[in-house]
Amino acid sequence: MNAPHESPRHEPLTHELEVASNLARQAGALLLRYRAEGFDVEHKTSHEDPVTAADREASALIMSGLAEAFPGDGLLSEEETDSEARLSCERVWIIDPIDGTSEFIKGTADYCVSIGLAIGEHAVLGVVYAPSSDELFVGIVGVGVWKNGQKVNRAPRFGDWRIAVSDTEFGRELNRHDLPGMLPSGSIALKLARLSADEADVTFTMSPRSEWDVAAGDALLRAAGGLLRRRDGQPVQYNQPQPHLEQGLIAGLPHAMIWLDGELARRRLPTAHLGLNASAPLWATLPHADQDAWAGHAGVNVRHAGGEILALLVIDPETRTVERAEGDAFHLERLNRDVIRAVGPLAPVKK
Repeated sequence: MNAPHESPRHEPLTHELEVASNLARQAGALLLRYRAEGFDVEHKTSHEDPVTAADREASALIMSGLAEAFPGDGLLSEEETDSEARLSCERVWIIDPIDGTSEFIKGTADYCVSIGLAIGEHAVLGVVYAPSSDELFVGIVGVGVWKNGQKVNRAPRFGDWRIAVSDTEFGRELNRHDLPGMLPSGSIALKLARLSADEADVTFTMSPRSEWDVAAGDALLRAAGGLLRRRDGQPVQYNQPQPHLEQGLIAGLPHAMIWLDGELARRRLPTAHLGLNASAPLWATLPHADQDAWAGHAGVNVRHAGGEILALLVIDPETRTVERAEGDAFHLERLNRDVIRAVGPLAPVKK
């Protein structure tokens, strides 16, 4: 049986890697064509959650290619209607046709096609392709990582860590802090790929992500000897009924992660925890009356730092009606954004 934070090793998935790589390149060519010809922009849950015809067409291309090649595997894509059928599959492909849609729309190079394969609850194979720079990162856990056909061999590093951070989180919040070595960029899948290729050492987020954002990058990073986990130390597990992860993440080389964990705690850099329940250590920081009132409630969401709750948002999971909202205005606004991205637009606070 595998330890909780370990990924199993698998026989080389060479055919799977070849198929996923070819599909990533095909999807990348499609995205470049849209870039050249133009496209309209729509929004899903909010103005921060854009989508284009390029996202949908790239998703359809990848999904149909994987279904044809591996008809027994499950499929999960950001841009497709989810199906419970995947939950009964041992192997599930987890796809983000454009990770970094905002950057794609802006015309920058900081976006990618992300295709990951999970076996059981673990990401074991990753393909990340950056079309604008023609960079293809591929890897299999227990085998290794390649960039544009060249095997990656990491050089030893023991300090002056390079921290890849979200450019959105940097612009809104991280720029106020003196955390050294920050390198802001867009796509988290591409960040993780660059970590696996020795182009950065560690990364973290304050806001939650989804399985499709990180599955391929997680596999690449683990194939390179790194780790990805939730900010509370718990592992990320894939092919879950709810593919939105509950809290921020930290990932990178083990020594760099130990250092960064300490820096984040010392600077009290917050993270969200969506769907807080009694099994989480943070639950004990709630007032006893709230613990009693919300036991079994699926809509308790907090933003916290150092065990202190900075903002609280309680919603009815069925109606998305806000039952309670309190805390520092800045942190409550950030928490509200995180919840909307996970569940959709919220109804007004109950009177």
